[in-house]
Amino acid sequence: MNKINQLFANSKDKKLLSLYFCAGCPTLEGTGDVILAMQHRGIAMIEVGIPFSDPLADGPVIQSAATQALKNGMNLKTLFGQLKAIKNQVEIPLVLMGYLNPILHYGIEEFCKSCLESGVSGAIIPDLPFKDYQEIVKPIADKYDLRIIMLITPETSEERIRFIDDNTDGFVYMVSSAAITGAQKSFDDAKQEYFRHINAMNLRNPRMIGFGISNKQTLEAAQQNAAGAIIGSKFVTLLNESKDADEALDKLFDALKS
Repeated sequence: MNKINQLFANSKDKKLLSLYFCAGCPTLEGTGDVILAMQHRGIAMIEVGIPFSDPLADGPVIQSAATQALKNGMNLKTLFGQLKAIKNQVEIPLVLMGYLNPILHYGIEEFCKSCLESGVSGAIIPDLPFKDYQEIVKPIADKYDLRIIMLITPETSEERIRFIDDNTDGFVYMVSSAAITGAQKSFDDAKQEYFRHINAMNLRNPRMIGFGISNKQTLEAAQQNAAGAIIGSKFVTLLNESKDADEALDKLFDALKS
């Protein structure tokens, strides 16, 4: 069974925490160490960012991390090599998050094959058109047991959400707002109503809420209305400041208590 499906099948009553970081930042060689540190500290699933020069959905924190990673020399070939080196030590799902351009350059089938060979269970490609996903990407991804995760926002229609739910597998990524990534101190009433509305739809796939989660209030709001939460910018900031994954995780867990 794909590790993503296995995670949600075994964790129906748990509130999961997933973290994002950008591969190759703060150092080119540190990707594997960050992943293993997260796993050791109980993180349920990890999003590994593929650095790209024009990350449209990302705020300044993740944009800066991607720029640094590219300067450090990170690319897909290097990333897959690093992931393959730790494959036998990684028990939790790894999900690659990246834009379509580098994946097309690498080759869609080669990308999916490399994911399988390096222990990657899923991919999030924010700028992948759904039609192209259905007609081109999904048949190849299915061949290599790779889950392509789709995003929904408060602007996504109920009809579209159900269409996505019916035609994908793994989980649905609920973006907390239509804005770019970045930490928020709280979710306003409109966002929380959006969470409750999607929760009441009883979708087939589990949902994870991301964008803006940085403290106890935003974490609990997400976990009350979905299978769990995804934290990106807050952890990326702490990792870049400390240059040490364990220290960054200590600071993150402290922040999530207040």
